[in-house]
Amino acid sequence: TLIPWRLGRSLLCDATCVDTLAASHIQATSSMVGAAATSAEQAKRRKYENLDSSFIFVPFGVETLGPWGPEARALFKELSKRVIESTGEPRAGSYLGQRVVEQLV
Repeated sequence: TLIPWRLGRSLLCDATCVDTLAASHIQATSSMVGAAATSAEQAKRRKYENLDSSFIFVPFGVETLGPWGPEARALFKELSKRVIESTGEPRAGSYLGQRVVEQLV
Protein backbone atom coordinates (compact mmCIF):
# COMPACT_ATOMS: atom_id res chain seq x y z
CA THR A 1 0.00 0.00 0.00
CA LEU A 2 1.12 3.56 -0.59
CA ILE A 3 -0.75 4.75 2.50
CA PRO A 4 0.33 3.24 5.82
CA TRP A 5 -1.91 0.33 6.74
CA ARG A 6 -1.30 0.14 10.47
CA LEU A 7 1.20 1.62 12.92
CA GLY A 8 2.78 3.65 10.10
CA ARG A 9 3.74 0.49 8.21
CA SER A 10 2.75 -0.38 4.65
CA LEU A 11 0.85 -3.55 3.79
CA LEU A 12 2.57 -6.05 1.51
CA CYS A 13 0.36 -8.89 0.31
CA ASP A 14 1.41 -11.91 -1.76
CA ALA A 15 -1.50 -13.93 -3.18
CA THR A 16 -1.23 -17.60 -4.08
CA CYS A 17 -3.89 -19.84 -5.60
CA VAL A 18 -3.19 -23.55 -5.10
CA ASP A 19 -4.89 -26.59 -6.65
CA THR A 20 -7.08 -28.23 -4.01
CA LEU A 21 -6.90 -31.57 -5.85
CA ALA A 22 -3.18 -31.62 -6.66
CA ALA A 23 -1.43 -34.84 -5.69
CA SER A 24 0.77 -32.88 -3.29
CA HIS A 25 -2.28 -31.52 -1.41
CA ILE A 26 -5.01 -34.15 -1.74
CA GLN A 27 -4.23 -36.03 1.48
CA ALA A 28 -4.37 -32.85 3.57
CA THR A 29 -7.33 -31.27 1.75
CA SER A 30 -9.40 -34.44 2.02
CA SER A 31 -9.16 -34.27 5.81
CA MET A 32 -9.21 -30.49 6.41
CA VAL A 33 -10.94 -27.74 4.45
CA GLY A 34 -8.44 -25.08 3.41
CA ALA A 35 -5.35 -27.15 4.19
CA ALA A 36 -3.64 -26.30 0.90
CA ALA A 37 -4.36 -22.57 1.28
CA THR A 38 -3.04 -22.64 4.84
CA SER A 39 0.09 -24.47 3.69
CA ALA A 40 0.63 -21.91 0.91
CA GLU A 41 0.33 -19.06 3.41
CA GLN A 42 2.85 -20.71 5.72
CA ALA A 43 5.30 -21.16 2.82
CA LYS A 44 4.96 -17.48 1.85
CA ARG A 45 5.46 -16.44 5.48
CA ARG A 46 8.75 -18.42 5.53
CA LYS A 47 9.80 -16.95 2.16
CA TYR A 48 9.38 -13.39 3.43
CA GLU A 49 10.57 -13.90 7.00
CA ASN A 50 13.48 -11.47 6.50
CA LEU A 51 11.32 -8.70 5.05
CA ASP A 52 12.05 -5.17 6.24
CA SER A 53 10.06 -4.41 9.41
CA SER A 54 8.61 -1.28 7.80
CA PHE A 55 6.10 -3.60 6.09
CA ILE A 56 3.22 -5.66 7.39
CA PHE A 57 3.32 -8.85 5.35
CA VAL A 58 0.14 -10.85 4.76
CA PRO A 59 0.19 -14.04 2.68
CA PHE A 60 -3.14 -14.48 0.89
CA GLY A 61 -3.74 -18.16 0.17
CA VAL A 62 -6.76 -19.48 -1.72
CA GLU A 63 -7.62 -22.83 -3.25
CA THR A 64 -9.05 -23.58 -6.68
CA LEU A 65 -12.19 -25.10 -5.15
CA GLY A 66 -12.86 -22.04 -3.01
CA PRO A 67 -11.40 -22.28 0.50
CA TRP A 68 -9.32 -19.35 1.73
CA GLY A 69 -6.45 -19.55 4.19
CA PRO A 70 -6.80 -18.02 7.66
CA GLU A 71 -4.65 -14.98 6.87
CA ALA A 72 -6.59 -14.31 3.66
CA ARG A 73 -9.86 -14.47 5.59
CA ALA A 74 -8.52 -12.15 8.32
CA LEU A 75 -7.27 -9.61 5.77
CA PHE A 76 -10.57 -9.69 3.90
CA LYS A 77 -12.48 -9.21 7.15
CA GLU A 78 -10.34 -6.16 7.99
CA LEU A 79 -10.71 -4.72 4.47
CA SER A 80 -14.48 -5.21 4.60
CA LYS A 81 -14.68 -3.49 7.97
CA ARG A 82 -12.70 -0.51 6.68
CA VAL A 83 -14.78 -0.20 3.51
CA ILE A 84 -18.02 -0.31 5.51
CA GLU A 85 -16.71 2.29 7.97
CA SER A 86 -15.53 4.64 5.23
CA THR A 87 -18.66 4.36 3.05
CA GLY A 88 -21.32 3.91 5.71
CA GLU A 89 -22.82 1.23 3.47
CA PRO A 90 -23.35 -2.09 5.31
CA ARG A 91 -23.44 -4.04 2.01
CA ALA A 92 -20.04 -2.73 0.90
CA GLY A 93 -18.24 -5.69 2.48
CA SER A 94 -20.30 -8.18 0.48
CA TYR A 95 -19.70 -6.19 -2.69
CA LEU A 96 -15.96 -6.22 -2.02
CA GLY A 97 -16.08 -9.99 -1.52
CA GLN A 98 -17.83 -10.48 -4.85
CA ARG A 99 -15.19 -8.40 -6.64
CA VAL A 100 -12.32 -10.30 -5.00
CA VAL A 101 -13.82 -13.67 -5.95
CA GLU A 102 -14.33 -12.48 -9.54
CA GLN A 103 -10.64 -11.63 -9.77
CA LEU A 104 -9.63 -15.02 -8.37
CA VAL A 105 -11.78 -16.97 -10.83
